[in-house]
Amino acid sequence: MKILPSLFAGVAALTLCACATAQAESPMTDSTPSAQTDAADALKAFPAATAGQTRHVITLPAQTDESALKVELILGKTQTVDCNRQFFGGRLETRTAEGWGYDYYVLPALGNAASTLMGCPPGSERQAFVTTQEQPLIRYNSRLPVVVYAPSDVEVRYRVWRAGETQTAR
Repeated sequence: MKILPSLFAGVAALTLCACATAQAESPMTDSTPSAQTDAADALKAFPAATAGQTRHVITLPAQTDESALKVELILGKTQTVDCNRQFFGGRLETRTAEGWGYDYYVLPALGNAASTLMGCPPGSERQAFVTTQEQPLIRYNSRLPVVVYAPSDVEVRYRVWRAGETQTAR
């Protein structure tokens, strides 16, 4: 008769796992007016841009498994370059909206440009997007906007990264 209690325990455990999985995998796809109002309300939590700064807002679409995604923030500007590898200095700071607990990102100033020093052939000049050296990966969260403050002449771009299958080390 010891089999019967362990059978019930196994069925109960499977039922709880199925419920937890179904809740975790259900996508959040709410485009009702109240959801749009919530997004506008969330933006109220962030401070206004200071003089010389622009507030950039990235709204991410809802995904089934957001824990497998990251957002790469890429800041820079387009300028004339040659064959050298070029980049800007500057450190992106993470700050928290007071009273709300939401993170936002600030690039106080774009640092000086730097490059490698290879001899380039004549005519190698071209227009290219030159970035800051630091390009952080942040958590993907479609429920809150990604807010970045940067100098007015800086462009903010982003890229979404998706995790691959888990591998086993040997």
